[in-house]
Amino acid sequence: MLLVIIALGTTDLLFALDSIPAIYGLTKEPYLVFTANVFALMGLRQLYFLIGGLLTKLIYLSQGLAILLGFIGVKLILHALHENELPFINGGEHVKVPEIPTLASLGVIIVILTVTAAVSLIVSSKREKAAAQSGSSDEIS
Repeated sequence: MLLVIIALGTTDLLFALDSIPAIYGLTKEPYLVFTANVFALMGLRQLYFLIGGLLTKLIYLSQGLAILLGFIGVKLILHALHENELPFINGGEHVKVPEIPTLASLGVIIVILTVTAAVSLIVSSKREKAAAQSGSSDEIS
């Protein structure tokens, strides 16, 4: 049991350390980065159990997360081009690309997750009703 607890704690710590560059992409304030990582460490394990229980109902979660990761990747590439200092890209000058504001990013993330959850719950509910109706018609005959 001790080995399992150590493995879970190490995994939580690695995920928190992995998210530091992503948080620094949003803000340069060290206090916010530290606070975000502390809250991530406190809530990550509970989130695993919550999502584990919801996976049977959130059937389109993987597609929604794929879209979300694609959006974040595009945002990071645009930000990197906007802040360009590499001599082999545009001679080290900033590339004139649109930059996605943080509030717009947050809005897109919330919309993607909300639509994914809503569609998943609606479809899984309809499937459960259809399965219950077909099960009750089998009992009658």
